[in-house]
Parts: sequence; C-alpha cells; structure tokens
Amino acid sequence: MQSVTLSKSKDGRSRRRAARLILVLSMIVWAALVGTGLWWLWSYENAPGLAATPPREWPSSSRIQLAHDEPTLVMLAHPHCPCTRASIGELASIMAHSQGRVRAYVLFVKPEGADDDWGKTDLWQSAAAIPGVNVVEDDAGIEARLFNVATSGQTLLYNTQGQLLFSGGITSSRGHFGDNAGQGAIVAIVNAEVPARTETSVFGCPLFNSQSECKVTIDDRSKY
Repeated sequence: MQSVTLSKSKDGRSRRRAARLILVLSMIVWAALVGTGLWWLWSYENAPGLAATPPREWPSSSRIQLAHDEPTLVMLAHPHCPCTRASIGELASIMAHSQGRVRAYVLFVKPEGADDDWGKTDLWQSAAAIPGVNVVEDDAGIEARLFNVATSGQTLLYNTQGQLLFSGGITSSRGHFGDNAGQGAIVAIVNAEVPARTETSVFGCPLFNSQSECKVTIDDRSKY
C-alpha cells in the first residue's frame, strides 16, 4: 500500500512539473510572438517611402497655377492611403500657423480608368475642409509624375519664382500626428524664418504600385 501511495505521489509531482513546464514554454512563445509583432509594427511605422526627386524649378507644363505673391505648397496623395490621414492633419496645422501666407494644393491621384467617385474618400473631404487648401483630382497621376513623386504624403514647397524650397513628408512616421521636422520647416519658411531642414523622409503608401499597402479592393488595384 505504501509503495502505491509513493507512486501516486511521484506521478502527481511529475504532472505538476509537466504542467509548469508547459506554462513556462507557453509564456515564452507568447512573449516571442508579441515581441515579433511589436518589432514588425515599429519597423513598418518607421520605414520611409520612396523619396521624390522633384524638379528644382516649377514644371511649366503643370496644370497647377504657381502663386506669384506667396509660396505654393503641393501635396501628392493617394485617396485610400491610411497613412495620409496624419499628413492631412499636419497640413491643417501648417495652414493654421501660416496665417494665409501660402497657397496650398492637395492632388489626389486617380488611376486611369477608375470610377468618377473613386477618389472622393474621407481623406478628400478632410483636405477640402481645411481653409486655404485647394483639392484637385490628378487624373492618371500626370501631376505626380511631373513632380517626380512616388509616395503618398510627399509635400513640396516652391517660392514665387518657382524655385524649390522644401521636399519631404510632414509626419515623423506612418500615421503619426504631432510636431515634426517637415511641418516645422514649412512653417518656418512661410514665416520668413530659416528652417532647420529642407528635406525630410516621407511616410506613406506608394502612389503607383499595384502591391501598395493602401487598403483598396482587388478591383480597385486592378485599375492601376
């Protein structure tokens, strides 16, 4: 009887040890998965898009009118890019700090063959609601190509003589709201101050890529 009792006791301890081991291993796996997910999210948010190589002089064939009494700001945007929501928000801040001293355009790229309302998203409405901002549909990305822009949220600033003053993004990472180098540079230039930088990284979805991170439907992607 005693040997049976000892055997049962050993079996119980073995099962408890096995249960603790399984619990520890499960926690290690869970921690590894969480760590990997956080690392991937951090890497994605901080990975810049392809920077523009804009012309140093305003392209003469552009349909956008260069202002001759104030700097002209141009932002190229994908109407379905979730990252660009923050860029539109920062543009509103720039306009508020510029006190009417800049002419601003947001050009929403429309793929060739897309439906007429394809670009009329909440991003379009948000940009159109900013005082002083002109929203334009960029059919087939003609303007984006003139300015050599490939990433949504890319922002350019030209002076009254058509000379490039700034090129870059106006967020510090993908979808991140808050003060950043690009926003600060544009506000400084418009207010006749010396900017700390004249180029910054841009964080957004590709404008002309069928494998874009942008959350569009398969049917919409096929139109690129």
